[in-house]
Amino acid sequence: MTAPARLAEASSYPARLVGTLGEAWRRLTRTPSHSRRAAAARRAARHVLIVTALAAVAIVALMFMLDARVIQLMPPRGAARLWPVRLISDFGKSEYVLWTLLAALAITALTLPRLRGRMRAILIGWGDRVLFLFIAVAVPVLAGDVLKGVIGRGRPFVGGHANPFNYSHFAWTEAYASLPSGHAMTSAALAFAAASLWPRLRWWMAGYVIAILATRLVLLAHHPSDVVAGALVGVVGAMAVRNWFAARRLVFTIAADGTVSALPGPSAADLKKVARAAFAPYEAPSAKRL
Repeated sequence: MTAPARLAEASSYPARLVGTLGEAWRRLTRTPSHSRRAAAARRAARHVLIVTALAAVAIVALMFMLDARVIQLMPPRGAARLWPVRLISDFGKSEYVLWTLLAALAITALTLPRLRGRMRAILIGWGDRVLFLFIAVAVPVLAGDVLKGVIGRGRPFVGGHANPFNYSHFAWTEAYASLPSGHAMTSAALAFAAASLWPRLRWWMAGYVIAILATRLVLLAHHPSDVVAGALVGVVGAMAVRNWFAARRLVFTIAADGTVSALPGPSAADLKKVARAAFAPYEAPSAKRL
């Protein structure tokens, strides 16, 4: 056994935990090393330009043509019968999504110092993916919160009328925080990030986004243009985070044409083995014999 390995074995759990967190930070912030990162950046820039241009046209068209009409068709705000819609809408709430991912990160970080060898490598691979999901949602949400305060668009019927051009720039109040939609940012960022890791989920995640966006309209929390703008911010932010990871050879790889794709990750069977290895020391003797 090498000297560093012996030191790692002998060090206390808190010291190993601090070392684990420090290593994760160093890997996340290290200098980009992927030789194809420039190709990925160019490809992403083209995609962002096209998506932003299309979304901008849609947002302006909705503001002038449909925003007022659509919100006038919605049921009264706060109606008791809308409780299922409110329940579904909560699945796009940034606090709930981010705290869930943060809890998963915390469990991973607390478990890693107890593992060695292959089991540790598997859990690091899982932790990298959870970290990507967390940052991919957090970055656009934070950016969107700034945009909300600066733009200061009134929510539907604030002021008593269906006026989609009711603005109070730099208001920084909840009543004037309609554009972009926070739930739309969160759900679109999460969907893009999850589909980037597990492409088979893309249609499920698309359905999730559509459901969240629809609830925000039904609850009179946003205009149609708000949710389109929120989805745009969410996708662009998550894409930027994905490319950040890919440039550092974390979770993703880059093809010759600049396409970013996920590296093979741990399977469900691998994670079950990790869980058994992590909790084996706490099993009762009788359970171990079984």
